[in-house]
Amino acid sequence: MKNVSKLLFLFVLLVVSNHAGAQSSEKLKTEQDRLAKKISNTKSLLDKVKTNTEASLNELKIIDKQIQFREDLVRNFDNQIRGAESKISEKDKEIVKLTDKLGRLKKQYKKLLIYAYKHRNKYGQLMYIFSSGSYFEAIKRNNYLKRVSEMQHKQFLIILQHQGLIKNEIQTIQKEKEYKVQILDEKKIERDQIAKDKVKQEVVYKKFKSEEGKLYAQLKEDERKKVELNQKISAAIQKEIAAAEAKRKKAEEAARKKSTTAATTAGGTAPATTTTAEKKETTTFTETKESAALNKSFEGNKGKLPWPVEKGTITEGFGRNNHPTLPNVVTNNNGIDISAPKNAQVRAVFEGEVTSVLNIPGAGKVVIIKHGNYRTVYSNLQDTYVSAGSKVSTKQAIGSLLNKENSSVSLAHFEIHQVVGTVVNCLNPSLWVAN
Repeated sequence: MKNVSKLLFLFVLLVVSNHAGAQSSEKLKTEQDRLAKKISNTKSLLDKVKTNTEASLNELKIIDKQIQFREDLVRNFDNQIRGAESKISEKDKEIVKLTDKLGRLKKQYKKLLIYAYKHRNKYGQLMYIFSSGSYFEAIKRNNYLKRVSEMQHKQFLIILQHQGLIKNEIQTIQKEKEYKVQILDEKKIERDQIAKDKVKQEVVYKKFKSEEGKLYAQLKEDERKKVELNQKISAAIQKEIAAAEAKRKKAEEAARKKSTTAATTAGGTAPATTTTAEKKETTTFTETKESAALNKSFEGNKGKLPWPVEKGTITEGFGRNNHPTLPNVVTNNNGIDISAPKNAQVRAVFEGEVTSVLNIPGAGKVVIIKHGNYRTVYSNLQDTYVSAGSKVSTKQAIGSLLNKENSSVSLAHFEIHQVVGTVVNCLNPSLWVAN
């Protein structure tokens, strides 16, 4: 019985460790698939860029991202290889333990068979029982013979089970070895691709290094457009907040007058009115039940929102970003920039209501959508399919991206804002969209 308990413990330990290892392996494979998809997106964009005779900063950013994704994938392969090697080592140890255990079980089983052979006829067993000194001793001897028979059968089953476990472990090791070879091959391919991408990166980098004066002028113009865009977006949201507040006050005033009229008609005393100073102190910007529900729903989808374009690569992140070629030059981004195929459709990341459609000369059109206390902003649009007041659903197309001359790749600018009273906070969209 003690051996049986040890076996059960060993079996449970094997199952638990295999499950934990499988979970870790699956997580790495999921990450591998995610990185492979990102590499496919950037490769598709670079293939489109190749058709142009003139390189662009955006191309350099895409190449940088491609190299980053490939290096992440190589690290992922390294982790998978280490995991496979660790699993092979563990399985080898388990096979040694199981083989030793099997040897001991066979020896024990051999002793049981010898004992069974010596007491193989029922007459001998009966004589063993009947030779007892008392009735209780005879009962004990009978139970003992039954236990010996049961142990013999269980020991046989345990041996079979051990042989099965050893066979499974050997098959697992073989699969892990084959998988390791496959991952090593894929890793080599990615390393070769990284080397090619770095050569391409250096060519484009040198081109722009020779045109630093032109780049500084372009950067200055881009920053001017960015400041204008930020001002227009901020003004539009503040205007919307003011309009909502005015509407709320108007509704409160109408309700107050209605209450006063009803009291006067009934011959009662009109309720005391609140002074302007008092109203100023107690006025707060409140959201409707409908807005609160949508607000909560939007918050609940953090990290799961769809991208504003179907395919693309984030080429400039939220906050401070180093310029790809100009030394010691940092730009600030209130959202994220996504490189996408030419003429790509822009879509709403969540259901809501369009509050503003702006037209900014040189920077395209801008659509702002309200989701309770949140606003999503879609910039650099060439055409828009919605207008202020339009209700939109998740993934609904709201416009197409602006196309620059001599460029086969478009750039989508996407922002998320949170409105708290009259304060508007910029949030990092990368934390909200699905990775």
